[in-house]
Amino acid sequence: MTGETLIAVEGLSRRYGQTQAVEAVSFTLKRSQILGFLGLNGAGKSTTMRLLAGILAPDAGRILINGTDLLDQPRRAKQAIGYLPEQPPLYRELTVDEQLCYSAGLHGLDRATRRRAVARVKVRCGLADVGQRLIGNLSKGYRQRVGIAQALLHDPPVLILDEPTVGLDPIQAGEIRALIRELGRERGVILSTHLLPEVQATCSHVQIMRAGRLVFAGALAELQRQRQSACLRIGLNAPPPVAELARLPTITQVESLGGGRFRLRHTAGVAPTQALLEQARADGWELWELIPEQASLEQVFVELTLGRETVE
Repeated sequence: MTGETLIAVEGLSRRYGQTQAVEAVSFTLKRSQILGFLGLNGAGKSTTMRLLAGILAPDAGRILINGTDLLDQPRRAKQAIGYLPEQPPLYRELTVDEQLCYSAGLHGLDRATRRRAVARVKVRCGLADVGQRLIGNLSKGYRQRVGIAQALLHDPPVLILDEPTVGLDPIQAGEIRALIRELGRERGVILSTHLLPEVQATCSHVQIMRAGRLVFAGALAELQRQRQSACLRIGLNAPPPVAELARLPTITQVESLGGGRFRLRHTAGVAPTQALLEQARADGWELWELIPEQASLEQVFVELTLGRETVE
């Protein structure tokens, strides 16, 4: 059922020695959502994925998978999860069919159910024609497909994918993203990545991590709205001292661009346009250019992940 909550995380924390890898992370995942975990390397994405998959135990917090507490009932909770680590656990000396049959057995599927499950995931993941190929002879893109197929064998409602397109060429990455979008129509999917284009191409929702904490959580459309103008670029024939421009309302920073041009950073969504026009007219600044600048998604991402503003 669309909108059904499949994962609920409350106050999740994990420390490695003196390093706080994940701190007080809370979020939900609903069916038909594809949630992208974004962040720079070391932000805590992979640790969060391993906590959700039950590979690591949290120092604090609670994880409910399809209504089951992962710590209290780990076996039942993990039955609802399909997990693809960054390096898929594959045996290079096995064929695709042998690998999938072996993995289905690990999930406890009986022989008849195992055959049906293997046939189903091979079709779903585009592996129907490579069943007799050795894993070691497959391209990295096809090995990723086998990894995803393994995660789907027991038909879980939740998929957790850690860097699913890392190391793939553009064509392979596009094929894997299309597969993830298809799988996300009937499941809840979480994928971690450090690539903004990956999220834009695949995800409906996004969470951005910095130093183990969530600094943004919401729909991708909400992140798009953060692109609203936070800068004005102006040109003046008779510019005043920079300090005078900085006194305009809502201005947070003034950057001189040379030739009488300036970039005025202001509180997001509160441009001082009217005050600027009035002041320029009153003091004879001879305003000849006034252009709102819209931040790119890359700039928004950098601001959130590095905790600072960027310049063009």
